[in-house]
Amino acid sequence: MNETTPARGPGRVVAIVGRPNVGKSALFNRIAKARIAIVFDQPGVTRDRVAREVEANGQRFLLVDTGGLAFDRTPGSEDPLAAETRQQAAVAVSDAAVCLVVVDVRAGVTPLDEEVLKRVRESGVPCAIAANKCDRPEDDPLADEFARFGMPVFPVSAEHGRGMAALVQFATGKLPPAEEVTKMRPLRVAVVGRPNAGKSSYINRLLNAERVIVSDIPGTTRDCVDVPFTIGKGPTARHYTLVDTAGMKKHTQMSKTSVDNFSLFRSEKAIEEADVVLLVLESELGPTKQDMRIVGKIIDAHRACVILMNKWDLALEKGMTETKATPVLRQMMPFISYAPVVYCSAKTGYNIRRTVDAIDAVASSVQTQMPTGVLNRTLVEATKRTLAPMKNGKRLKVYYGLQVGTDPLTVRLFVNDPKLVTPAYLTYLEKAIRARFGLEGAPLRIFLKARSRKDGAALGAEIAAKKNG
Repeated sequence: MNETTPARGPGRVVAIVGRPNVGKSALFNRIAKARIAIVFDQPGVTRDRVAREVEANGQRFLLVDTGGLAFDRTPGSEDPLAAETRQQAAVAVSDAAVCLVVVDVRAGVTPLDEEVLKRVRESGVPCAIAANKCDRPEDDPLADEFARFGMPVFPVSAEHGRGMAALVQFATGKLPPAEEVTKMRPLRVAVVGRPNAGKSSYINRLLNAERVIVSDIPGTTRDCVDVPFTIGKGPTARHYTLVDTAGMKKHTQMSKTSVDNFSLFRSEKAIEEADVVLLVLESELGPTKQDMRIVGKIIDAHRACVILMNKWDLALEKGMTETKATPVLRQMMPFISYAPVVYCSAKTGYNIRRTVDAIDAVASSVQTQMPTGVLNRTLVEATKRTLAPMKNGKRLKVYYGLQVGTDPLTVRLFVNDPKLVTPAYLTYLEKAIRARFGLEGAPLRIFLKARSRKDGAALGAEIAAKKNG
């Protein structure tokens, strides 16, 4: 696959920091949910996760909520923050282009607020104070107390949305320039599935034009058809090529003609060349054995995926609901649980717009840049929650993690001994990374490399030096 630069560009990260109970997560949700049209039901990923790509004021960026900060005073210590907390605060802003410090105007300036503001200011990262809980205009003067820290102060109410426009305008104004790359190489979206699942009908409904041949006769589409498609306008527009493929039959159903062989080859090739694969299933039938084979090809090719449950209008007539269908689907297809599911109908147009949002979100996930500091904090927290496996008296130690590629997303973990890693624990670490960054629909590869503790520390120092240099 050809690699592309992410739309938001390196370093386009906005970090939200602050002591507990000031409304960091509420601010995160306010910025994120207002601009993301689709909510995914992926297990382990909630709407208030701590990292998410969002779009605001025509710009894309990664929004990070430092919900893991624990601003507790260490018993018997004069230092208001524990050493681990200070380290976490530093990590939170080390990869950020902009930092939003959330405070509670009703509580006024507290010693912990002063400590956070001091450390953020020392980082040199452009920052502003989000004076939260200004729910009414008469609350705004309470924010004046924070002006003495020499940072822009924005009276806001994360709960009610007051003052958000000015705060977001400040944040997006401090981001480094973004690169528009999809116009140069449109993202390829392959629409695949069994014969007569409704692939061509879906594309026609999506484009609102008869661009490909539609028929009730299975196998009408023999070759792959490329259809240009654009989402959005201006600098943030994403340019796509939709690829309508032939229905993928199982080998026992194929005739011995060269046409069928060629169609299957072209469909498999379309999967390998795609940036995002839309797997079209029939809602009434659910995933069949042939659908499972197609999923296997998607996984083997390390392609991003969105599952479209087409002909949902027929399922609705029989009393089926998304709430009932989703758990069953996830249970039948656990190996691709990271893919979002959209229930739609090419015939009636139901949820077709939602499929567009899913394509856009998954295409962004494929190019996610995981800040090194946030990635390693995620690994530290994960290894603390669940004890690493042990073999022959030797316990696995994860020293460091580093993203080394996109499309597919690839992370390298430096450990004391790769042989100590069990499949279950590797899956656990993958879920922890997905929960932190979202990564809807995007495959994630994790490679292991042996390192000593000393080598791991040296590697971390080397990366930090390059970043600061």
